[in-house]
Amino acid sequence: MLNLPRGTLLAALLAALLIPTAAKAQEITLRVHHFLPTPSVTHKDFIEPWARKVEAESGGRIRIEIYPAMQLGGKPPALYDQVRDGVADIIWTLPGYTAGRFPIIETFELPFMAASAEATSQAAHEFYKRHARAEFAEVHPLMVHVHAPGTLHLRGAPVKTLADLQGLKLRAPSRMTNAALKALGATPIGMPVPAVPESLARGVIDGAALPYEVALPLKVHELTQSHTEIASGKGKRGLYTAVFLFAMNKARYEALPDDLKKVIDDNSGTALARKIGRLWDEAEIPGRQAAVASGAAFYTIEGDELARWQDATAGVTRDWIAERNAAGQDGQALVDDARALIARYAGE
Repeated sequence: MLNLPRGTLLAALLAALLIPTAAKAQEITLRVHHFLPTPSVTHKDFIEPWARKVEAESGGRIRIEIYPAMQLGGKPPALYDQVRDGVADIIWTLPGYTAGRFPIIETFELPFMAASAEATSQAAHEFYKRHARAEFAEVHPLMVHVHAPGTLHLRGAPVKTLADLQGLKLRAPSRMTNAALKALGATPIGMPVPAVPESLARGVIDGAALPYEVALPLKVHELTQSHTEIASGKGKRGLYTAVFLFAMNKARYEALPDDLKKVIDDNSGTALARKIGRLWDEAEIPGRQAAVASGAAFYTIEGDELARWQDATAGVTRDWIAERNAAGQDGQALVDDARALIARYAGE
């Protein structure tokens, strides 16, 4: 046995005791906050697998806790400020929940802009990198994406013409969708998705603009009797979509060691936008099947009637371009670039 001086032996014992503490200090816990319930595709097929993948690739040094359905408190419109202020480390939200705050990324919410979620999500993230970085400078965006083109889910008979829309109170997710529905003759009611089921049940709204993926976990198919869709296919565009932001607290990201930053970076960006976009496209199928199984009526807007809807909403895009021009930006160039990116990723 080594005959060490008492001081040296004590120091060695203390160092041995402190090793687990030092190792533990290397572990980083990140809290993810979002507004959808656990059965949603976003939670179970996107955020949960993403978190487990990051944990595995970090060698266990990153631990991720997920808080769905606003479990950390607040309302969905507060999520952006929560991640900016460090209340949450990562959030998934709609920038459009705070109307007019992020006008550049609104380009993708203009009427008849969106193709599939997979194509449009990739386009949206690339567009963010080109044009909208300054809008989100207070946080560290991991990915921007959109949902599949939305459908009108209605109490009562389906909407078949512009005349059928007149005066209907319809839930809308964002400023641009509000404007589009108003241009079509409806009365838009802005509200986050968690409020939709109760509003439908109580008759506060006559229907809601939602993708089927979101309608399914909210059980909207049990509260509505008809669904009005927009004709889809190559070269065709949906009535609307909504932009989503997956973002991290900026200071939290910047404080990470370089190797852990790389783990986060490797699980961010356009490739992630493509993945979540494809998930949303695929999730439309079971969502629509649930509506079919409920015995609902369906109607597709196409042909001359679709052209009337497009003409009726064209002024929304013109007004948005004028707003951007007045703010010192080139509104038409933004719209043209968004359309070109969507067409590119759609393979058109």
